[in-house]
Amino acid sequence: MSSIVLMLLGLGGMAIGFFVYSKFLAFAVFKLSEDFTTPAHEFEDGIDFVPTNKFVLWGHHFTSVAGAAPIVGPAIAVIWGWLPAFLWVTFGTIFFAGIHDFGAIWASVRNRAKSVGTLTGDVVGTRARAIFSIVIFLVLLMVNAVFGVVIARLLINNPSAVVPVWGAIAVALIIGQAIYRGKMSLPLVSLIGVAALYGLIYIGPSVPLALPSEGVAGLSPNAAWILILFAYAAVASLLPVWVLLQPRDYINGLQLFVGLIALYGAILVANPTVVAPMINMDVPPGTPSMIPLLFVTIACGAISGFHGLVASGTTSKQLDKEKDARFVGYFGATGEGALALAAILAATAGFATFADWEAVYQSFGDGGVQAFVTGGANILSAGTGLDAAIAGTMLTVMAALFAGTTMDTGLRLQRYIFQEWGEIYNLKWMAKPVPATLLSVGSCLVLAFGAGGAEGSGGLLIWPLFGTSNQLLAGLTLLVITVMLVRRGSPTVFTLVPLVFILIMSLYALLEQLRGFYLKENWFLLGLGAVVLVAAIFVTLESVAALKRAKLESKETAQ
Repeated sequence: MSSIVLMLLGLGGMAIGFFVYSKFLAFAVFKLSEDFTTPAHEFEDGIDFVPTNKFVLWGHHFTSVAGAAPIVGPAIAVIWGWLPAFLWVTFGTIFFAGIHDFGAIWASVRNRAKSVGTLTGDVVGTRARAIFSIVIFLVLLMVNAVFGVVIARLLINNPSAVVPVWGAIAVALIIGQAIYRGKMSLPLVSLIGVAALYGLIYIGPSVPLALPSEGVAGLSPNAAWILILFAYAAVASLLPVWVLLQPRDYINGLQLFVGLIALYGAILVANPTVVAPMINMDVPPGTPSMIPLLFVTIACGAISGFHGLVASGTTSKQLDKEKDARFVGYFGATGEGALALAAILAATAGFATFADWEAVYQSFGDGGVQAFVTGGANILSAGTGLDAAIAGTMLTVMAALFAGTTMDTGLRLQRYIFQEWGEIYNLKWMAKPVPATLLSVGSCLVLAFGAGGAEGSGGLLIWPLFGTSNQLLAGLTLLVITVMLVRRGSPTVFTLVPLVFILIMSLYALLEQLRGFYLKENWFLLGLGAVVLVAAIFVTLESVAALKRAKLESKETAQ
């Protein structure tokens, strides 16, 4: 199979989705208004509420939701063959992720930038909000704890990436000052920033850095990196968004697009053959059934509940104009779909032979970031002549930077959750930024080191539940959006179809997982999964009831 054909079909479909379908959604479904005053203007404080250029905000939203997930999920799911992964990423981006991200921003902006959890209380009911908050907190806890492990391992296994990864923070700080204080031209700043990032990537292999193998202050390199990363994320989450979060995400977004253009350009030149099977009929022993596991293994890149948390947590507070929600939300999802497609191509066409590919995919869960880096570096080297070591460093840095931006935003979102709980339950001390941040970091570290021991890898313990919890969150977010649309008298079929599909597949996958936990006598994950299942069913029933009430109210109003 020609990789060029897959690339053109996938990117072409996503482009049609953005230029045609998203315009229809903006006009006929969400009915965006140029005159609506967004919360960024209404509550502008220079810290969290900051009216932002739509291109800069797109960079924040895109890189915050991307992380390593749209690389890891697709690069694992190709074990079932390239066709199922390709179809789910392409159609998921167009008809699921786009309207989910777009709709979550719109719903939050129309409700004073409230998070999807708090918004559930207004739209569905206070009981649903309380239960929904549990699922949201668990998802954020998993994302933050696990991405800390992912970045730490990338830095340990790839010392050449240390300078580019940490140097990007300095570049972002300078860019933030140049844009907001220096009022410099955005195109000029963007050009300088991207050049600086790629300069660091070029330098990286010449100055590899690694923590001592014996550890630091009695801590292993993995544990030390995790503590350093959380210390950084805590500081970053407290800084005004324009100082670090926005410029870091924006410049990383541009860096990714340059990397994607290079990777797709190399595919056009080299036209590597897709060596993986279209549908793999000989999967390794122990590989779960493709249906429903495909739809939770690939989340980011098709649809992801975490996106709704970012959209309603940080993005909605920075939206300058309501009409920008289409570009930021739908195009942000399109960018992530393009990244997921690149991961599929790298993990299926980046190997010389089927035997080479099969040697990597010996069991379910193999592949992931390393398959993307290895396959992508081979394609870049063949198509551009770029040195394989530099190509590998570029892709490693890309994965690490996106995991880092997601961790930055995730910790800030977790801080918002604690602050909202402080306001809801009249705990004034918890509603303050610093205590809420300390609680966020503390809960992640308790999971990391309490469950994972001295290595700090405890987040991996509950990670098997992330896929289903995350997709259930996406379905419940679509439910909230649908209730709002009913109350406004807007068409709902465009959110109802994806939400019914994703809820059914997510609940099916969770039941399959619970059966597996029971057979393996993993009582901890069985109990935690049961909590998630009960919470999802309860919130779904509450939302359906709210949906019926909204339809009745809409009919009465029409009369």
